[in-house]
Amino acid sequence: VQLQASGGGLVQAGGSLRLSCVASGITFSDYAMGWFRQAPGKEREFVAAISWGRDLTYYTDSAKGRFTISRDNAKNTVYLQMNSLKPEDTAVYYCAADTYGVLGTSSSFVREYDYWGQGTLVTVSS
Repeated sequence: VQLQASGGGLVQAGGSLRLSCVASGITFSDYAMGWFRQAPGKEREFVAAISWGRDLTYYTDSAKGRFTISRDNAKNTVYLQMNSLKPEDTAVYYCAADTYGVLGTSSSFVREYDYWGQGTLVTVSS
């Protein structure tokens, strides 16, 4: 199983980035997918999740209204569109796959996810 995240980079505050995560080795359409992030010296935290069928999404409060998670099951890819970026969004962003394809109260927990990508660094300058 491999989850390959990309799209990170350096952007000024107020700018946008689109992260992508391509999955292989799993039946992608069976999995719920999530994005997490980890800033230096902090624990990994939940950002957003999407159910297997794309009909349900879930965001942390800081991401609501600014970030959009989506997926293309034909391309085995999940995306995170990030707008109005802030310096506090600076972190390594990780995608993750959950064999339990629907979203639930545990979808924001790191332990819920079975597979993880290697991360992509997002740096937002002020």
